[in-house]
Amino acid sequence: MGGHGGGKSLKTLPLLRPPPYFPVPDFCRLCSLPLLRVKMCSLGFARSLGFALIPLATCCIVANILLFFPDGKMNFVKDEHVTTYVWYFMGIGGGGLVMLIPACVFLGMGKCADSCGTDSCAMCGSVFAALLGLAGSAYCFLISAVALFKGPYCFTQMGWRYPFENDGGRYLFAREKWSFCIQPAHIVEWNVTLLSILLGLSTLEFLLCFLQLVSGLVNAVCRPCCYKQEYSLNA
Repeated sequence: MGGHGGGKSLKTLPLLRPPPYFPVPDFCRLCSLPLLRVKMCSLGFARSLGFALIPLATCCIVANILLFFPDGKMNFVKDEHVTTYVWYFMGIGGGGLVMLIPACVFLGMGKCADSCGTDSCAMCGSVFAALLGLAGSAYCFLISAVALFKGPYCFTQMGWRYPFENDGGRYLFAREKWSFCIQPAHIVEWNVTLLSILLGLSTLEFLLCFLQLVSGLVNAVCRPCCYKQEYSLNA
């Protein structure tokens, strides 16, 4: 009787349905690590980046505006005696207004969920916003670098010209040459300071947008795999 009963119990074993299994790429298993789950808390991370981009963009706009008024005077811009590159609006447009778009997108993504899960559509939107921010900051950096390399437009003993245009940027390390510019007063220091600020700010903006680009891509691709992994483990 005991053997017969055991046989029945053995026959019922195949009737048990195995839990569903979804094959998961190896790199997705990293999402289950607690440390990486904290790092993948993209919504809160994106909000912090958005808060950081706003003052950077504001400073870029202010620096670009100041370039129009050498020595704090308005008559030079009225007479078109300012460097041509300020009219490219690298700080107002590229490093300023354009950067406010990804900043607003990042701020609108909400707080990080308890499980650190993010909506793939929202992450894809942040990726496109980050790409726009990368383009704007790169534009600001390139134009500022070219303007700094060419030097200021100023009045010299030979009239209004770019005295350091063919200098190859060596004037930056030869302060004795800065006296070539007679007007506006201290124009070399004015341009070098403001353009250097734009270079630094645009570099920070580029790095912040690049961080969000990487974070958005990782979460948009990896989180769906991690959901499948958790389902297969908990089923």
